[in-house]
Amino acid sequence: MRTALFPGSFDPFTLGHMDILRTALKLFDKVIVAVGYNSAKSGFFTPDVRVQIIKDAVAGMENVEVCSYQGLTVDFCKEKGAGCIIRGLRTTTDFEMESVISQANRKMAPEILSVFIPAGHEYSFISSTVVRDVLSNGGSARCFLPKNVDIDHYLQAREAGS
Repeated sequence: MRTALFPGSFDPFTLGHMDILRTALKLFDKVIVAVGYNSAKSGFFTPDVRVQIIKDAVAGMENVEVCSYQGLTVDFCKEKGAGCIIRGLRTTTDFEMESVISQANRKMAPEILSVFIPAGHEYSFISSTVVRDVLSNGGSARCFLPKNVDIDHYLQAREAGS
């Protein structure tokens, strides 16, 4: 079984991420969507909430696992038996950054390959940063998020926790 890891902060998981995931599922038998996080950083949503948002987004999809992790992505790939790391690309700037990270990962774990998947043109402008900005300013970001995600529920829970 060919398993790939699709790591990211996914803060939050967008239609662009979903587009990359759907393409990855055409290439791999199983895709693990993994929320990577650094406990020293705080995100818009907690890692647990991000995992739940992704689970909502992928509900009903086969061969998708959703989890979180800390540490090096290549170490988590080895732990999960993933031979490839999926990275989504929106722009040439993304490619330049991801290429450097890919080379470092290849040096640490030559058996793990990086696979770059470009976002469809209709999603290439969507970034989690833009979505967070819209949400932070009281706007509706529903048009940027998978339909299964009830973002208002997560926003209310976030506000209640503040």
